Amino acid sequence: MSHVTPVLVDLIRVETRLYSAVSARLRAQQGLGLGQFEFLEIIDRVPGCRVLDLVAEVAITVGAVSKAVDRLVEAGWCERVANPEDRRSSLLRLTPEGEAQLAAARPVVEAETAALTASVPPGDLARLAATLAALRAGLEADQVG
Repeated sequence: MSHVTPVLVDLIRVETRLYSAVSARLRAQQGLGLGQFEFLEIIDRVPGCRVLDLVAEVAITVGAVSKAVDRLVEAGWCERVANPEDRRSSLLRLTPEGEAQLAAARPVVEAETAALTASVPPGDLARLAATLAALRAGLEADQVG
């Protein structure tokens, strides 16, 4: 086994456990999962957000993103509006309910993430964040995944 394989396994296990724990707390307190939170956050952050912007950011299929957006629309948190520059696509926009849901969810995500990572010294966490950001940037630049 190479020296990187254990890093990959640890990274996957940490991600799975953190994602599940934060999502469970968010669902219990706000009634939405972490995946829904991520989409609301991206739609809020990306001007003129389209389904393809979500696909590029989270690296899942167009079909999966479209279904997830349909669920956000059904929940009343997001709406599709006509794209004035491209009639074949829609722009995504948070509704006032979606903005309120996102604002209420952010501190829950922050608090749970802080609690779950409290055992890691701040300097180590900062170095890990920088390392993961560099790895992510390289993968995204090469359009991996």
